Amino acid sequence: MFGGRIAEEIVFGAENVTTGATNDIQQATVIARRMVMEFGFSEKLGRLRYASDEEEIFLGHSVAQRKNVSDATAKIIDDEVRRLIDDAEAKARKILNERRKDLETLAQALLEHESLSGDEVKAVLRGETIVRPEEPPAAERGAGRKASVPTSGGKGPVRRPMGAEPQTEP
Repeated sequence: MFGGRIAEEIVFGAENVTTGATNDIQQATVIARRMVMEFGFSEKLGRLRYASDEEEIFLGHSVAQRKNVSDATAKIIDDEVRRLIDDAEAKARKILNERRKDLETLAQALLEHESLSGDEVKAVLRGETIVRPEEPPAAERGAGRKASVPTSGGKGPVRRPMGAEPQTEP
C-alpha cells in the first residue's frame, strides 16, 4: 500500500511527497489494525479477537464505544499496528530501490497512457510497447447515437443526435 508514496520519495525526495498517499496510509492502518485486533496476526497478543461488535454507530461514527481492552493491551495493539506498518513500508522501499529501473519504466508508461491494466504492466516490464486502438474523433463517436428528449404534449420522445440542444416549440 505504500508503493506510491515511497516511489515519490525515491524519485522526488521526501520533501516533495504529495498528499496523494493519504488514502493509502489510512487503508494500510485500518488493515493492520484489523490484522492485530480481529485476525490474530500478533504473536504478542496471541490468537484473540479484541474488536468489539457492541459499538453503537451513529452516522457511521462510533459515539459510545465500550472499552474492552486495558490501557496496557491498547498500547500493545498500537505498537503491533505500528510494527506491521513499518515492516510493510520497509519492504516496499527495498523492492522499489532494487527495481528502480522498473519503477522508472512504469512511471514513463503511466505518463504516456494515464492508466495501465495488469497485462499492460506486465508487457511494459517485458520491454514491450503498449498498443491501444486509436479512439475515433469525438464527432465520429457521437455519430449514430441518439438521445431521447421528451416534448410536451407529444406521443413519445423525439430522437436527436447526442449533443444537439433541445429546441423550444413555437
